[in-house]
Amino acid sequence: MPWSASDVLRPRPPLAHPAPGPGRALLGVLRGGLAAAAAVDAVSLYAGFRAHTAVEGDGGFAHISEERWQAVNTLLIRVDQLRMVALLACAAVFITWFHRVRKQAGALAPAAFRRGPGWAIGGWFVPVACFWLPYRIASEVWTVGLRGAKGPFWPLNLWWASFAGSLLLGRYASARHQRAVDLGAFLDAVTLGMVADALSIVAAGAAAFFAVRLTRMLDAEGRPAA
Repeated sequence: MPWSASDVLRPRPPLAHPAPGPGRALLGVLRGGLAAAAAVDAVSLYAGFRAHTAVEGDGGFAHISEERWQAVNTLLIRVDQLRMVALLACAAVFITWFHRVRKQAGALAPAAFRRGPGWAIGGWFVPVACFWLPYRIASEVWTVGLRGAKGPFWPLNLWWASFAGSLLLGRYASARHQRAVDLGAFLDAVTLGMVADALSIVAAGAAAFFAVRLTRMLDAEGRPAA
C-alpha cells in the first residue's frame, strides 16, 4: 500500500484525561462556608431562645412587653437576613463543588450516570424534583467513589436527610410565623424554627464530612497505580 511521510507525521488525537477534581482550595472554601452557615444557625437558635425567655406569665396566660417584642422581632429579622446571605453564598460554593465532582466521576465511569453533568447544577432548581434529583446524582457519584465495593452510604444519607428535613421544616415554620395571630402561635412557630436550625447545623457538619470523604475517594480512584 503506498504511503507518504505526511501519513507518518500526522499527529494522533490526544488521549482523554480524567476531569480534574475540585481541588483543595475549593474544598477548603466549602468547609469554611459550611462552618459559617452553621454559625448563623447557632445565632438563630439563640434568637429563638431569646424569644421564649422574653415571654412572661403563667397559668395559661402569656404576655410580652412592647419593648421586648420590638427587640425580639428585630433580632429575628436580622438573623433571617444574615442566614439568607450565608445560605446563598454557601449554596454557590457547594453547587460548584458538586458539579466538579460529578464531572470527575463521569470521566472515571461514564456509564454510571443517567444524566449529564449539567444536571448537577440544574437539578437544584427544578421544582419538587430538587428534593430527590441532587440526591440521586450524589448517590451515583458516591457509588463511583466506592469503586464497586460495598461501602457505607450513611454519610450521604445523613447529609441529605438532615438537609431536606431542615429545609422543609424551616419553610413550614416560616409559614406558621406569618399566619400567627397570637403569642402562642408565634412561639410555636419559633420552636419549629429552632428545630429546623438544629437540623441545619447537623446538615452542615454532615455535608462537610460527605464532601471531604467523596473528594478523597474520587482522587484515589483517578490516581494512577504505582
